[in-house]
Formats: sequence, structure tokens, C-alpha cells
Amino acid sequence: MHVPDGFINAPVSAAAGVVAAGAVAVSLRGARRELDERTAPLAGLVAAFIFAVQMLNFPVAAGTSGHLLGGALAAILVGPYTGVLCVSVVLLMQGVLFADGGLTALGVNITDMAITTTVVAYLVFRGLVKVLPRKRRSITVASFVAAVLSVPAAAVVFTLIYAVGGTTDVSIGKVATAMIGVHVLIGVGEAAITALTVGAVVAVRPDLVYGARGLTRPLKLKVGGELVDAPAAAPAPVAARSHRKIWITGLVTSLVLAGFVSFYASASPDGLEKVAHDQGIDSKTEEHASADSPLADYGVKDVTDARLSGGLAGIIGVGVTVVAGSGIFWALRRRRTSEAAATELPADERV
Repeated sequence: MHVPDGFINAPVSAAAGVVAAGAVAVSLRGARRELDERTAPLAGLVAAFIFAVQMLNFPVAAGTSGHLLGGALAAILVGPYTGVLCVSVVLLMQGVLFADGGLTALGVNITDMAITTTVVAYLVFRGLVKVLPRKRRSITVASFVAAVLSVPAAAVVFTLIYAVGGTTDVSIGKVATAMIGVHVLIGVGEAAITALTVGAVVAVRPDLVYGARGLTRPLKLKVGGELVDAPAAAPAPVAARSHRKIWITGLVTSLVLAGFVSFYASASPDGLEKVAHDQGIDSKTEEHASADSPLADYGVKDVTDARLSGGLAGIIGVGVTVVAGSGIFWALRRRRTSEAAATELPADERV
């Protein structure tokens, strides 16, 4: 659902850019609260994994494909604020390096694919977790439903943006019907990927899943024939369990998906591309500013073998995304630590 340059006019693109910038600023502040000893080491990896899986277009209907958006997955694994940043980093890397998603439309793409999917998915997820049994399976079920709903929600937001700032005169009703219809199908694929990934992590390291925190029931004691809550124990320090194994596993999986499995992805246009072509809203598409990038269209320039070119581009993309994402989240985590240390100093020693 990467919106190219030329779909949305300049004023609305600029307005979406302001919305996106504001949301990213809020997320930078909120992520400092989410990035603790468990979340921080994995946030950059989550961004890289989303980048890799987005290369795996899957068929959803005749001549149409879909791919992961990633907002639900990121929000559940590392938190909603950090999730917005994860998807935003992916979109920035794709736009600048791979000419995927217009640069003037970056604000539109962040608003639609990062903010909308993350917010909708996390709200649905938290609501379901509150009413479902407090079991690990409930996390997987809630992840599936949240992901399913997040994708058509993004389709609705794109349609609203296009209704205000579209550059062609087409029937918005037809666009809405086509966009929502195909993205409901894509949402099922998104939900399957999200639920499988979240379920796999919950099965081995539930402590690393942001959305699974507080899943355990309070301990009960029998006093005088009645069950009462046990006194709350002093909070134990975060277990010094190494994240290395799951981090390496996640990185290797991302590299394999982007570097090898992506060659077998569906070549059909994705949902937005198909609707744009069928409804005629792509008639004013502009050439991407990074069209001459050495990695444009997910291939390495001057490498003639298609399999090798695409695989190298995928591996480079995963590497750049994990480095950029980890750098941002490490800086945020370090700032949080510095601020916490400063508040513990006596007032006369604070700078």
C-alpha cells in the first residue's frame, strides 16, 4: 500500500507530512517509556523483520497480491509508540533507498501504514485481551483479530485522504469499495503472519512480548476458607536473560526471507496498485526521486542475475534497517536512562 508521488496533491501531502511528523514526535517521547531492558534490544530487529516480510507479496485474488503492513505486529511485540517508529523507519528506508513509496508522499504513507495500523491494531488488541481468558493463546487470538482489522482501516484512511487530495477525478465510492474489499483479503494474510510471529515469540519468551505483560493472574491464598489475593511481592529486577539467541534467530530469519524467499514472492501488483490501475487514479503518477538509486525496485544496479540482484538488495535492506532502527532505539533508551539517573540525584546536583 505504498502511495507513490502524484497520487495526492501537494497541499494534502504537506498536511499529512505535518500529521506524520507530529505523531513521530509523540512516539519518540512515548517510546522512551516503552524501551526497557526487554524491548530496546528487539525494536530494531522488529523493524528489520517487517522490512523483510514486506518483500514477500502473497496472492489474494486474481491478478492481485498483498504484503504485510506490520503495524499490528510491531505494536504487540514492542509497544504502540515504538511500533509507529518501527514502521516509519521501514517506510523511510524503502522510500529513500528502494524507490518504494513516494518521497513527497512519505507523510501519507506514515499516516496510513504506520500510525493508522498501529493505533487501530493496539486498541483492538488491548480491548480483546481484557475480555479473553488470561492465557497465552488469547494473545495469539487477539493478535489475529487486531491485524485483520488494521489493514482495511488503512484502506479507509487512504480513501479519505484521496477524497480530499486526489489528483484525478474518479468515483470515491468505487475507490472505497475496491480498496476495502481487496484489503479485507490482504488483512487475513496480515493476521496469519502476525499471529504466527507473536505466537512463536510468546511460546519461547513471553517476557519479550510487550502485549503479553500482565498476563499472569494474581496469586491466591486460602485464608479462613476464602481465597484472597496474596500480598504483592517486591518487584523483582528484570531477569538477566540473554536476548542474543532470539535476536540472532530473528536476524537470520529476516535475512533468509529477504535474501532468498523473496525471489518466490508474487509478482502481481499489490492491492493499491491494482485498484489504482483499475480505477484510473494512477494517471498522474510521478517518477520517483530515487529512481536512479543503486537499489531501486529492490535490485542491485549492474547485477544482471535477477535472483542474485534481488537477494542482495533484500540483505542490504535488512542490514541497513536493523542498523538504523537499533541506532534510534538505542539513543532513546540511553536518553531514558540518563533522565532516570538525573531524577535520582539530589536537587542541588542536577544540571
